Amino acid sequence: MSFSSPYLERLIEELSRLPSIGRKTAQRVAFHLLRASREEALGLAEAIVAVKEKVGFCSECGNYAESSPCRLCADPERDHSVLCVVEQPIDVVALERAGAHRGLYHVLGGALSPLDGTGPDDLRVRELLRRLPGTNGGTPVREVILATNPTVSGESTALYVARLLAPHQVKVTRIARGVPVGSDLEYSDQVTLARALEGRKELE
Repeated sequence: MSFSSPYLERLIEELSRLPSIGRKTAQRVAFHLLRASREEALGLAEAIVAVKEKVGFCSECGNYAESSPCRLCADPERDHSVLCVVEQPIDVVALERAGAHRGLYHVLGGALSPLDGTGPDDLRVRELLRRLPGTNGGTPVREVILATNPTVSGESTALYVARLLAPHQVKVTRIARGVPVGSDLEYSDQVTLARALEGRKELE
């Protein structure tokens, strides 16, 4: 179905590229924006432009941030000797919402997946190893929590990282099985994530 306005058609096409948004949902959103006030629509457009222009990556943890180091990495109240390794920035949001981790984070930027073309060189593993002695002479890392998703690729990634950490004097733990196998951290509830962190096991 094609609309008389090419601008409307383009908006629907762009919206349908977003995750979990099909053509029909994109049409509903597009028509909602047409009915919305100019201020509301422009506010959304300005927010999208601002986030693309002002939000980048923290050079230390790899999380999204407006400055580097990010707010979490620069927080002196957090335990800088404990790193929680996750796949994506959205996982940091989920774990922070659970409130069970008071250390720092390290975002790998994905998980090992040969079928998708994601190999070790595509992950921020070297950056993780560089953080172990402590950033800029800071607190050395004593524990690394592997909180990759409980999927096949997430488990493979956890084992790969654990092997790389083995020669270093650092405790390596894996979050407990409170998180259902095959799921993503971002979809887990706060209590499940908190219990998974509290029940983490040391990897040998």
